[in-house]
Amino acid sequence: MAIFAQNSNAAPVQPPSPSLAEVPAPPAVNSSANQYSMIGKSIMIKGEIVAADPIYVYGTVEGSINAPAHRVTVGKEGIVKADISAREIVIMGDVCGNLEGTERVEIRNDGSLMGNLATRRIYIEEGAVLSGVIDVHKPSKKEKAEQEDAGVDRKGVVSFPVTEMVEEIA
Repeated sequence: MAIFAQNSNAAPVQPPSPSLAEVPAPPAVNSSANQYSMIGKSIMIKGEIVAADPIYVYGTVEGSINAPAHRVTVGKEGIVKADISAREIVIMGDVCGNLEGTERVEIRNDGSLMGNLATRRIYIEEGAVLSGVIDVHKPSKKEKAEQEDAGVDRKGVVSFPVTEMVEEIA
């Protein structure tokens, strides 16, 4: 270690700051709440994706995507040639494959789906493209009972049987 004479005009010498290894990490409040997986525009994946977090696809995926407890979002620039199975699916880009959304599927106005779709709830914006079969299933009696026991508030929710909606469109 070198010793230097202190100039009266110079500022006092500060001790070196601790290295990153010595600095304690900030406490994690709820780290799992902010976790997600993102496939960027420049990424192309061929194969099977299984996720325990929400997935955002802005690149290209070929194969299958499975996130049973979370949402899969295909961004406007996303291109997916895969079957998707998730709790919720939101499409804003191009998807060619079959969808299984256990709770909800949304196809936004810039989105397109070429494939079959199965879900409990569906939302399709004007301008969206859909080519395939839609299967909207009702919750089973057991699931209805669980929702009632859990106190799920259905006030303000308007539901129409699919046959009535088809008759209105035709």
